[in-house]
Amino acid sequence: MNRFIKIFFAFFILLNVFKLNAQDSLKSNIVTVQPKVMVIPFTKEGQDIRTILEADINKRVALTKVKEKFDLRGFTTVDFLGKLKAAKESNVFTNESQSDLKSTLILFSGADIYVTTEIDYQQSSSGNSITLVLTAFEVSTGNSLSNKVGFSGKFYTDDVAKLASRAVDNCIEEFLNVMQDKFTDIVKNGRSIIVDIGFAQDSKNNFSSEFSGLPLSDAVEEWFGKNAFKNNYHIQGTTSKRMILDDVKIPLKDPETGANYNPNKFALAIYKYFRDLKLETTKDIKGGTIYITIK
Repeated sequence: MNRFIKIFFAFFILLNVFKLNAQDSLKSNIVTVQPKVMVIPFTKEGQDIRTILEADINKRVALTKVKEKFDLRGFTTVDFLGKLKAAKESNVFTNESQSDLKSTLILFSGADIYVTTEIDYQQSSSGNSITLVLTAFEVSTGNSLSNKVGFSGKFYTDDVAKLASRAVDNCIEEFLNVMQDKFTDIVKNGRSIIVDIGFAQDSKNNFSSEFSGLPLSDAVEEWFGKNAFKNNYHIQGTTSKRMILDDVKIPLKDPETGANYNPNKFALAIYKYFRDLKLETTKDIKGGTIYITIK
């Protein structure tokens, strides 16, 4: 009997070891969704993003150092200069304003996040230094994900690369951790957008008009309850002619195809919904806000 008990316990221990190893194996196969990142130079109003790095080697060095840190952390990065060259050769730029040039390049890059890099190189009798300002933005909504200031400290050196490296090293870990945490939350809970629905002045309908057996305001809210990511949305307010949803969650990836999902695709879904109701609408997307006008 004692021998039987010993064999049973030995088998029980082996079974649990196997189970734990299997769990560890499964955990090791879980791939964390990482964003595709493009590091770009900070530009002031009126500055041309196409030429901003050509005139300043310090900015090129700082940009490269920041990109290297992302690469070392395992992020997929988009090379700014390479993407800029490709955009020029593809005639992506037309006659847009400087702000539109920047937006066009960011969208052309295919990145999920872009990081602006601003540096201030100071020379003095007490030593030279670099102050670095990093800000991460989500491409599809323009929402800020992380920001941090790094200071190199003062040194008697003209080696801008070393100063830039020090400034980056002094802030990059915290910057990346905050950015990764926010991006992970987006993967899990969706990204926030704003939806502004209104009626044209000459429209014969309003939110009290009945569609599908319900006042339109209730029908629209019911649709968002079914189509917002994880049914997560918030209505800021509703009048007879306007409804503003100030926190609608949409997925990072299309649940069916796995492709990137953005406000344009959600706006199309809203457009199709109103078309099914026999309502003619126009849609406009600016950053993370969708404007729907019902005629």
